[in-house]
Amino acid sequence: MTPPAHPARLALEDRGPGAEPSVSGRGGSGERQPAVGASFQTMWRDLLPVGRDSGTGGYRRYAWTPADTDCRAWFRAQAESRALTYEVDRNGNQWAWQGDPTAGDAVVTGSHLDSVPDGGPFDGPLGVISSFAALDELRARGATPARPLALVNFTDEEGARFGVACAGSRLSAGQLTPERARELRDADGVSLARAMEAAGQDPEAIGPDPERLARIGAFVELHIEQGRALDLSGDAVGVASAIWPHGRWRFDFTGEANHAGTTRLEDRRDPMLTYANTVLAARKKARLAGALATFGKVSVEPNGVNAIASLVRGWLDSRAADEATLAEVVNAIEQAATERGARDGVDVRVVRESFTPVVEFAHDLRDRLTALLGGAAPVPVLATGAGHDAGILSATVPTAMLFVRNPTGVSHSPAESAAEDDCVAGVTALADVLEGLACR
Repeated sequence: MTPPAHPARLALEDRGPGAEPSVSGRGGSGERQPAVGASFQTMWRDLLPVGRDSGTGGYRRYAWTPADTDCRAWFRAQAESRALTYEVDRNGNQWAWQGDPTAGDAVVTGSHLDSVPDGGPFDGPLGVISSFAALDELRARGATPARPLALVNFTDEEGARFGVACAGSRLSAGQLTPERARELRDADGVSLARAMEAAGQDPEAIGPDPERLARIGAFVELHIEQGRALDLSGDAVGVASAIWPHGRWRFDFTGEANHAGTTRLEDRRDPMLTYANTVLAARKKARLAGALATFGKVSVEPNGVNAIASLVRGWLDSRAADEATLAEVVNAIEQAATERGARDGVDVRVVRESFTPVVEFAHDLRDRLTALLGGAAPVPVLATGAGHDAGILSATVPTAMLFVRNPTGVSHSPAESAAEDDCVAGVTALADVLEGLACR
């Protein structure tokens, strides 16, 4: 099937990185969609400028920074304007409740508001904005939930500042210890504990939150698709089947600092050579295994133009369809690094900083979503290589995900975009799901 054209995209207009962000596009079809679109557009317009870098056009909404504080204030204002019960849990995650938060069997939706360095506007915020818009739609329909309904903004999902993805949900689910979390440090040496204190949060209170998670009967996260499966199939919305296992590994390549202009090539212990070879090896090992491997972050000491580095530190992100393949790929990359390091006189140390096993979303909940959204045509069900808070919670809470079409597949970039019609379709689909789960 040939995908339809996308004449309207919610994106930053191509007027240069310093231009003001704007939202434009065609309204959706259907009797209720103009109202849904108006609610969505208003919130989108209010949140869009927050944390946007005027030089790159990308977003820098890092955990426990002023931009994050502004995002959190926006979430609270949205909750209070709808007379929802607002609260912040021990790990800094924000909640907005309709109904009794302690009643149990709640239906929860939401996502995150933080970003990767110079990320796009959709990854995370689309799910949070859509959750409020879906609630507005339920109220417009006159639907009365028979179960508590909650909206959530999980803190530090991207891990851009402190290096551990989904920190807020990991802490709540007991997958990240409070001791380790408090000692995490950003590039400036600021600890997570210190950053939380500066933002008015108590770092001594963080930790597992089983009582809160036990109140949740189902969690549904809406997210921009980070890929082109829906665009290729011609569908605006899809349902997630699984998340590939994935993790982050830090590679430390330690050599010897020396003068770039006087040290013979034969006398060098240059860690940059070992690092560069490891980057190439990662690409080859992943390609042969049908997996993914990326060195996307690097730091160098002393980082001088005329100096041979003493230390190169690179971070590997790797993902595969199954855990055995992922382990094989990472082991092969580590072996290649060690072998090359021996030739270069460079010591290699590898530390696994985070790992998420394969996530198979609850089949009964997934099937319920596909039934609620099926209509005249079946809803596509697809796996993803991207991690999400829904994947973290899946070990203790029935979880599901909805994806909204991404016409280019670009994500973690200012070029990330989506059609307004598709965003409205996502809100409508989420409202249908919430009505089906909470109101019947």
